[in-house]
Amino acid sequence: MTTVELSGKVALVTGASRGIGYGVAEALLARGDRVCITGRNEDALKEAVEKLGADRVIGVAGKAHDEAHQAVAVERTMEAFGRVDFLVNNAGTNPVFGPIADLDLNVARKVFETNVVSALGFAQQTWKAWQSANGGAIVNIASLAGVSASPFIGAYGMSKAAMINLSLQLAHEFAPLVRVNSIAPAVVKTKFAQALYEGREEEAAAAYPLGRLGVPSDIGGAAAFLTSEQSDWITGQTLVVDGGIFLNAGVS
Repeated sequence: MTTVELSGKVALVTGASRGIGYGVAEALLARGDRVCITGRNEDALKEAVEKLGADRVIGVAGKAHDEAHQAVAVERTMEAFGRVDFLVNNAGTNPVFGPIADLDLNVARKVFETNVVSALGFAQQTWKAWQSANGGAIVNIASLAGVSASPFIGAYGMSKAAMINLSLQLAHEFAPLVRVNSIAPAVVKTKFAQALYEGREEEAAAAYPLGRLGVPSDIGGAAAFLTSEQSDWITGQTLVVDGGIFLNAGVS
Protein backbone atom coordinates (compact mmCIF):
# COMPACT_ATOMS: atom_id res chain seq x y z
CA MET A 1 0.00 0.00 0.00
CA THR A 2 1.07 3.56 -0.58
CA THR A 3 1.79 5.66 2.47
CA VAL A 4 -1.24 7.64 3.65
CA GLU A 5 -1.82 9.91 6.59
CA LEU A 6 -3.51 8.01 9.41
CA SER A 7 -7.02 9.15 10.25
CA GLY A 8 -6.83 7.98 13.86
CA LYS A 9 -10.02 5.96 13.28
CA VAL A 10 -10.46 2.19 13.43
CA ALA A 11 -12.92 -0.09 11.66
CA LEU A 12 -14.01 -3.69 12.07
CA VAL A 13 -15.17 -5.26 8.82
CA THR A 14 -16.72 -8.73 8.92
CA GLY A 15 -16.47 -11.24 6.10
CA ALA A 16 -13.58 -9.33 4.55
CA SER A 17 -11.06 -11.86 3.30
CA ARG A 18 -12.43 -11.31 -0.23
CA GLY A 19 -15.26 -9.72 -2.21
CA ILE A 20 -17.27 -6.80 -0.90
CA GLY A 21 -15.76 -6.91 2.58
CA TYR A 22 -12.25 -6.76 1.13
CA GLY A 23 -13.29 -3.82 -1.06
CA VAL A 24 -14.64 -2.01 2.01
CA ALA A 25 -11.41 -2.62 3.91
CA GLU A 26 -9.40 -1.26 0.98
CA ALA A 27 -11.48 1.92 0.88
CA LEU A 28 -11.16 2.56 4.60
CA LEU A 29 -7.43 1.93 4.56
CA ALA A 30 -7.03 4.29 1.61
CA ARG A 31 -8.37 7.16 3.67
CA GLY A 32 -6.11 6.35 6.62
CA ASP A 33 -8.14 4.10 8.92
CA ARG A 34 -6.75 1.02 10.62
CA VAL A 35 -8.83 -2.09 10.16
CA CYS A 36 -9.62 -5.46 11.68
CA ILE A 37 -11.03 -7.95 9.18
CA THR A 38 -12.76 -11.23 9.94
CA GLY A 39 -13.47 -14.37 7.92
CA ARG A 40 -14.02 -18.10 8.31
CA ASN A 41 -10.91 -19.30 6.47
CA GLU A 42 -7.75 -18.53 8.40
CA ASP A 43 -5.42 -18.97 5.42
CA ALA A 44 -7.49 -16.69 3.20
CA LEU A 45 -7.64 -14.15 6.01
CA LYS A 46 -3.87 -14.17 6.47
CA GLU A 47 -3.40 -13.66 2.75
CA ALA A 48 -5.82 -10.72 2.79
CA VAL A 49 -4.01 -9.11 5.74
CA GLU A 50 -0.69 -9.39 3.91
CA LYS A 51 -2.14 -7.87 0.73
CA LEU A 52 -3.85 -5.04 2.58
CA GLY A 53 -0.83 -4.27 4.76
CA ALA A 54 -0.08 -5.96 8.08
CA ASP A 55 1.16 -2.68 9.57
CA ARG A 56 -2.42 -1.37 9.69
CA VAL A 57 -4.56 -4.50 9.42
CA ILE A 58 -5.24 -7.45 11.69
CA GLY A 59 -7.34 -10.52 10.99
CA VAL A 60 -9.46 -12.59 13.35
CA ALA A 61 -10.70 -15.91 11.99
CA GLY A 62 -14.03 -17.40 13.03
CA LYS A 63 -17.67 -17.93 12.15
CA ALA A 64 -19.71 -14.74 12.17
CA HIS A 65 -22.62 -16.27 14.07
CA ASP A 66 -20.36 -17.50 16.90
CA GLU A 67 -20.80 -15.17 19.88
CA ALA A 68 -17.35 -16.06 21.20
CA HIS A 69 -15.82 -15.06 17.85
CA GLN A 70 -17.70 -11.75 17.91
CA ALA A 71 -16.33 -10.98 21.37
CA VAL A 72 -12.78 -11.99 20.44
CA ALA A 73 -12.83 -9.92 17.24
CA VAL A 74 -13.83 -6.77 19.11
CA GLU A 75 -11.42 -7.52 21.95
CA ARG A 76 -8.53 -8.03 19.54
CA THR A 77 -9.38 -4.79 17.74
CA MET A 78 -9.34 -2.89 21.02
CA GLU A 79 -6.06 -4.50 22.06
CA ALA A 80 -4.37 -3.76 18.74
CA PHE A 81 -5.72 -0.26 18.05
CA GLY A 82 -7.34 1.00 21.26
CA ARG A 83 -10.71 1.80 19.71
CA VAL A 84 -13.37 0.64 17.24
CA ASP A 85 -15.10 3.60 15.62
CA PHE A 86 -16.76 1.83 12.71
CA LEU A 87 -18.42 -1.53 12.24
CA VAL A 88 -19.22 -2.84 8.78
CA ASN A 89 -21.36 -5.98 8.94
CA ASN A 90 -20.67 -7.74 5.66
CA ALA A 91 -20.47 -11.43 6.61
CA GLY A 92 -23.28 -13.36 5.01
CA THR A 93 -24.39 -16.64 3.48
CA ASN A 94 -26.77 -17.87 0.81
CA PRO A 95 -26.56 -21.67 0.72
CA VAL A 96 -29.79 -22.33 -1.16
CA PHE A 97 -31.20 -21.48 -4.59
CA GLY A 98 -34.79 -22.37 -5.38
CA PRO A 99 -38.46 -21.58 -4.70
CA ILE A 100 -39.36 -20.55 -1.19
CA ALA A 101 -42.20 -23.09 -1.12
CA ASP A 102 -39.59 -25.84 -0.93
CA LEU A 103 -37.23 -24.04 1.46
CA ASP A 104 -35.77 -26.20 4.22
CA LEU A 105 -36.60 -24.34 7.43
CA ASN A 106 -33.29 -25.33 8.99
CA VAL A 107 -31.53 -23.66 6.08
CA ALA A 108 -33.68 -20.56 6.61
CA ARG A 109 -32.63 -20.51 10.27
CA LYS A 110 -28.96 -20.76 9.28
CA VAL A 111 -29.32 -17.86 6.83
CA PHE A 112 -30.92 -15.62 9.44
CA GLU A 113 -28.39 -16.65 12.10
CA THR A 114 -25.46 -15.70 9.88
CA ASN A 115 -26.90 -12.70 8.06
CA VAL A 116 -28.94 -11.00 10.77
CA VAL A 117 -28.28 -12.28 14.28
CA SER A 118 -24.51 -12.08 13.80
CA ALA A 119 -24.82 -8.43 12.72
CA LEU A 120 -26.76 -7.69 15.89
CA GLY A 121 -24.14 -9.51 17.96
CA PHE A 122 -21.26 -7.52 16.47
CA ALA A 123 -23.22 -4.28 16.96
CA GLN A 124 -23.78 -5.11 20.62
CA GLN A 125 -20.09 -5.87 21.09
CA THR A 126 -18.79 -2.68 19.45
CA TRP A 127 -21.39 -0.61 21.30
CA LYS A 128 -20.27 -1.94 24.67
CA ALA A 129 -16.54 -1.82 23.92
CA TRP A 130 -16.28 1.70 22.49
CA GLN A 131 -19.18 3.31 20.68
CA SER A 132 -21.57 3.83 23.63
CA ALA A 133 -19.07 6.23 25.18
CA ASN A 134 -17.27 7.56 22.12
CA GLY A 135 -19.62 7.39 19.14
CA GLY A 136 -19.02 6.09 15.66
CA ALA A 137 -20.94 4.51 12.80
CA ILE A 138 -22.29 1.16 11.72
CA VAL A 139 -22.91 0.09 8.14
CA ASN A 140 -24.84 -3.09 7.39
CA ILE A 141 -24.31 -4.58 3.94
CA ALA A 142 -27.81 -5.64 2.94
CA SER A 143 -28.92 -6.30 -0.64
CA LEU A 144 -31.27 -5.17 -3.35
CA ALA A 145 -32.92 -8.54 -2.63
CA GLY A 146 -33.98 -7.05 0.71
CA VAL A 147 -36.03 -4.23 -0.84
CA SER A 148 -37.71 -6.16 -3.65
CA ALA A 149 -38.88 -9.65 -4.49
CA SER A 150 -35.93 -11.95 -5.09
CA PRO A 151 -36.98 -15.13 -6.91
CA PHE A 152 -34.97 -18.26 -6.05
CA ILE A 153 -33.00 -16.49 -3.30
CA GLY A 154 -35.98 -15.85 -1.04
CA ALA A 155 -34.33 -16.79 2.26
CA TYR A 156 -31.43 -14.46 1.46
CA GLY A 157 -33.82 -11.66 0.49
CA MET A 158 -35.85 -12.06 3.69
CA SER A 159 -32.70 -11.96 5.79
CA LYS A 160 -31.49 -8.79 4.07
CA ALA A 161 -34.88 -7.15 4.61
CA ALA A 162 -34.50 -8.03 8.29
CA MET A 163 -31.00 -6.56 8.24
CA ILE A 164 -32.38 -3.28 6.90
CA ASN A 165 -34.93 -3.19 9.72
CA LEU A 166 -32.17 -4.02 12.19
CA SER A 167 -30.39 -0.91 10.94
CA LEU A 168 -33.49 1.15 11.67
CA GLN A 169 -33.79 -0.24 15.18
CA LEU A 170 -30.12 0.35 15.94
CA ALA A 171 -30.18 3.83 14.39
CA HIS A 172 -33.02 4.81 16.70
CA GLU A 173 -31.55 3.23 19.84
CA PHE A 174 -27.91 4.23 19.31
CA ALA A 175 -28.62 7.87 18.40
CA PRO A 176 -27.22 10.44 18.79
CA LEU A 177 -23.78 8.90 19.35
CA VAL A 178 -23.76 6.24 16.63
CA ARG A 179 -25.15 6.50 13.11
CA VAL A 180 -26.43 3.28 11.55
CA ASN A 181 -27.16 2.83 7.85
CA SER A 182 -27.48 0.04 5.29
CA ILE A 183 -26.14 -0.43 1.78
CA ALA A 184 -28.25 -2.45 -0.65
CA PRO A 185 -26.10 -3.56 -3.60
CA ALA A 186 -27.36 -5.20 -6.76
CA VAL A 187 -25.17 -7.92 -8.29
CA VAL A 188 -21.50 -7.32 -7.51
CA LYS A 189 -18.78 -9.36 -9.23
CA THR A 190 -17.62 -11.58 -6.38
CA LYS A 191 -17.24 -15.30 -5.82
CA PHE A 192 -20.29 -15.10 -3.54
CA ALA A 193 -22.53 -13.84 -6.37
CA GLN A 194 -20.85 -15.76 -9.20
CA ALA A 195 -23.82 -18.05 -9.80
CA LEU A 196 -25.92 -15.02 -10.76
CA TYR A 197 -23.75 -14.03 -13.72
CA GLU A 198 -21.20 -16.75 -14.51
CA GLY A 199 -21.19 -17.56 -18.20
CA ARG A 200 -23.64 -14.76 -18.97
CA GLU A 201 -22.03 -11.59 -17.62
CA GLU A 202 -22.59 -9.56 -20.77
CA GLU A 203 -26.27 -10.50 -20.80
CA ALA A 204 -26.63 -9.77 -17.08
CA ALA A 205 -24.87 -6.41 -17.37
CA ALA A 206 -27.09 -5.36 -20.29
CA ALA A 207 -30.03 -5.04 -17.91
CA TYR A 208 -28.23 -2.28 -15.96
CA PRO A 209 -28.65 1.29 -17.21
CA LEU A 210 -25.01 1.97 -16.32
CA GLY A 211 -23.99 -0.97 -18.48
CA ARG A 212 -22.04 -3.11 -16.04
CA LEU A 213 -22.25 -5.19 -12.89
CA GLY A 214 -20.93 -3.81 -9.65
CA VAL A 215 -17.42 -4.34 -8.32
CA PRO A 216 -16.33 -4.40 -4.66
CA SER A 217 -14.86 -0.90 -4.81
CA ASP A 218 -18.32 0.47 -5.64
CA ILE A 219 -19.55 -0.74 -2.27
CA GLY A 220 -16.30 0.21 -0.56
CA GLY A 221 -16.76 3.82 -1.66
CA ALA A 222 -20.33 3.86 -0.34
CA ALA A 223 -19.22 2.43 3.01
CA ALA A 224 -16.40 4.97 3.25
CA PHE A 225 -18.94 7.75 2.68
CA LEU A 226 -21.37 6.44 5.29
CA THR A 227 -18.59 6.28 7.88
CA SER A 228 -17.22 9.73 7.05
CA GLU A 229 -17.89 13.23 8.35
CA GLN A 230 -19.61 13.98 5.04
CA SER A 231 -22.50 11.76 6.18
CA ASP A 232 -22.76 13.11 9.73
CA TRP A 233 -26.48 13.93 9.34
CA ILE A 234 -27.45 10.61 7.80
CA THR A 235 -28.78 7.72 9.88
CA GLY A 236 -31.40 5.02 9.50
CA GLN A 237 -31.13 5.08 5.71
CA THR A 238 -30.61 2.43 3.06
CA LEU A 239 -28.33 3.47 0.22
CA VAL A 240 -29.16 1.49 -2.91
CA VAL A 241 -26.04 0.94 -5.03
CA ASP A 242 -27.37 -0.84 -8.08
CA GLY A 243 -26.08 0.59 -11.37
CA GLY A 244 -29.58 1.91 -11.99
CA ILE A 245 -31.26 -1.50 -12.21
CA PHE A 246 -34.15 -0.33 -10.04
CA LEU A 247 -35.03 2.17 -12.77
CA ASN A 248 -36.34 -0.80 -14.74
CA ALA A 249 -38.79 -1.85 -12.04
CA GLY A 250 -42.28 -2.20 -13.45
CA VAL A 251 -41.14 -1.84 -17.05
CA SER A 252 -42.07 -4.76 -19.29
